[in-house]
Amino acid sequence: MTLGLIAGNGRFPFLLLDAARAEGFEVVVAAIKEETDPEIDRRAEDDSGITVHWLSLGELSRLIETFKNAGVQKAVMAGQVKHKQIFSSIRPDWRLAKLLLNLRTRSTDALLGAVAKVLSDEGIELISSTTFLEPLLAEEGVLTSRTPDADECLNIEYGLVVAQSLAAFDIGQTVVVAAQACVAVEAMEGTDATIERAGRLMLSLNELTEVAESALDHAAGEPAPGDAAAETASTAPSLLTRRLTVVKVAKPNQDMRFDVPVIGQSTVETMIRAGATCLSIEAGRTLLFDRETLLKRASEAGIAIVAARR
Repeated sequence: MTLGLIAGNGRFPFLLLDAARAEGFEVVVAAIKEETDPEIDRRAEDDSGITVHWLSLGELSRLIETFKNAGVQKAVMAGQVKHKQIFSSIRPDWRLAKLLLNLRTRSTDALLGAVAKVLSDEGIELISSTTFLEPLLAEEGVLTSRTPDADECLNIEYGLVVAQSLAAFDIGQTVVVAAQACVAVEAMEGTDATIERAGRLMLSLNELTEVAESALDHAAGEPAPGDAAAETASTAPSLLTRRLTVVKVAKPNQDMRFDVPVIGQSTVETMIRAGATCLSIEAGRTLLFDRETLLKRASEAGIAIVAARR
């Protein structure tokens, strides 16, 4: 049987490609010029069961033609296609232009759902992107050597409320929280960019706080001996210097055919750079790539990762 693979960026397409080939599928890859790693060509050179066709993001008609010519009846999307690409200089073909004009909104679900409908009308069924990768779905529980502490648990509790509301509007799926205050929410930029933005914001706020607290200490002088309230205030950490907690959720009615939450090594490395110490994800609806390496690196860095069912 021949499987169609619409490949976005990152390692997701490669993992799915390997899993599909291990189950005996011939794979026709529609590699997106603006997103897909060129390494996909080397995979095709090493495996005669893989065929790669390079398409622009706007070439929906060519995508359909490619799959139909190869006898593809089932296809899968794997890898991110940045939503902001829709607003870039990419020129849609007539079929995609018609699709875009008929959309009431250009949210991820609306866009990809409409593409799935067009494929279905052409006899190509878009199947779940986790079909071959279910073992990579996060199981419930604490996944790292460290359990979230009390403050991080409060951040998670608050972050879930915000993230689930955000996801319900199909805006983003990630929020970054510190001291039960929302520091950053995801929009078109993606999870890692959201975490980076939160880290930059906290760094700048911490610097301002240090300057302000230093000036106040200088103006007020040392607290009088026995003045417990003043001593406590002078040693208490600023709300703005608290650690960052990242909360990533699936959408309330997550379509597993596309936009499935994914965590990879890059997310952990981004958290380390940003000063984030805790990550909350959804069990059964979040893919963990390079799982052992990811969790080992997180544990070494003191990051707590917990997965729960919502």
